[in-house]
Amino acid sequence: MKISKISLIGLTALTLLSSSCVESGMQMGSQSAKTVATGSAAGSATSGESSALEKCSEPLGTVSLIENQSAGWYTILTNQYKLPPTANLLRLMIQQSNCFVVVERGAAGMNAMSRERELQESGEMRKGSNFGKGQMVSSDYGLSPEIIFSEDNTGGMAGALGGLVGGHAGTLLGAVGGNTQTREASALLTMIDNRSGVQIAAAEGSASKTDIGGFGSLFGGTGGGAGGVGLSSYNNTPQGKVITAAFMDAYNNIVRSLRQYKAQEVKGGLGKGGQLKVGQ
Repeated sequence: MKISKISLIGLTALTLLSSSCVESGMQMGSQSAKTVATGSAAGSATSGESSALEKCSEPLGTVSLIENQSAGWYTILTNQYKLPPTANLLRLMIQQSNCFVVVERGAAGMNAMSRERELQESGEMRKGSNFGKGQMVSSDYGLSPEIIFSEDNTGGMAGALGGLVGGHAGTLLGAVGGNTQTREASALLTMIDNRSGVQIAAAEGSASKTDIGGFGSLFGGTGGGAGGVGLSSYNNTPQGKVITAAFMDAYNNIVRSLRQYKAQEVKGGLGKGGQLKVGQ
């Protein structure tokens, strides 16, 4: 009897130890941590990119990212949502799409390139380093991202309905509404020709995701049946994933438009008076 108790205790301890190891283990490439901007790119080669991303058979030119860091949306993005600049994820999408070649124009990158050239000029670099003039590639186009709407809780309708219905059914409906969040985001991308200053294209994109946490309580709580565990995991979806999806939607839209691109023509030439005449 004592041996059986000892064996049971040992088995229980081993089970708890094993489960704790699994829970605390590091998961590289975790699907729950990914956004739609996933995978990698090296030149024109890509790996693990989203199947939803639009692609081009060949690049249309070079592009640089222009991010207005003084805009209100940028402050909310970095301070409230604690997210990195949107240019980082757009770089990945653009290179994976093969529609443009990305060139560096960000402050940090430009400072790093300038530092290498200063070292070259100081004579500290090895012979043949070749950081002299004439090495940089020009940016044909500038792509400007902007978040025009972002909300991390637009739900709550079911909770209001629960109060109107009343009774047991109202309680269940209220439980769903009280723990349901709909995250939404809308993004805008504008492309400018850097030589002429003419806007080439513009596109809006949007995305939303509803986290139905309330269903966990209907099936015995988040630690209960399989239904509760499966649905409650959506509660951990960050707003950043929705914002990323909105930008991919906008980028896909701009690529689709560029495939049908036709230059806008003005009689007499662009910037030479136009057709809207001013009275005497």
